[in-house]
Formats: sequence, C-alpha cells, structure tokens
Amino acid sequence: MTVEQLKRVVVDALEDIKAKDIVALDVSKLTSMTDCMVFASADSSRQTKALANNVQVKVKERGGHVVGVEGEHVGEWVLIDLGDIVVHIMNPTVRQYYNLEELWGGAPRLPFPPKG
Repeated sequence: MTVEQLKRVVVDALEDIKAKDIVALDVSKLTSMTDCMVFASADSSRQTKALANNVQVKVKERGGHVVGVEGEHVGEWVLIDLGDIVVHIMNPTVRQYYNLEELWGGAPRLPFPPKG
C-alpha cells in the first residue's frame, strides 16, 4: 500500500467515527522516522479509543501493518505507528497543550487523497 493509499484509509477510518480537525503533515524532510503525521481530535476518551481501534482495524483489513500503539488505556492521546504514517488522536485540551503541529513547524499540510 502506498503512503497516499494508507493516508486515505486512515482519514476514512477517522471520519467514520466523527473525528474532528483532521490534519496531515508531510514530515519526510524533517525526520527519517516517518513520512507523514496525521492529527485528529476526539470529544472523549471513549471516542479516542474507538477512533484508534477503527484506524487499526481498517489498516489491517487493507493489508497494512500496525507497528505499535501507545496510550490506549488512558485514551487522552493515542499514538498509532503505521511506519510511513504516525497517527495522533487526542482530546482537544491535550492537543492544544502539546501543539505538535506547531512543533513540526514548517511541515507542509497534505491534502487528503480522493476517495475511491
């Protein structure tokens, strides 16, 4: 699966469970760890966990691999490592406090690939 296809699967999985403020950043020129970071907000710990679970299920259904997951037990911030993409699902307070999008300042926002 290409990075673009994986990004589409991730965004679709997040939209399925009504994630808010989904943003994708191209960090390929800033780090060798991953090519893209996706950020999304959830209204509650329960929704954060549901979003994280849905991303993992949809990626595996499409033949992708989940390298690792952190933060599922608490649910305020769940990180899903998909290799080429790292997904951060946070409640709005945590997202605002850590402001990771600004931390990766200068990373261009990526458009979401077309559905289909």
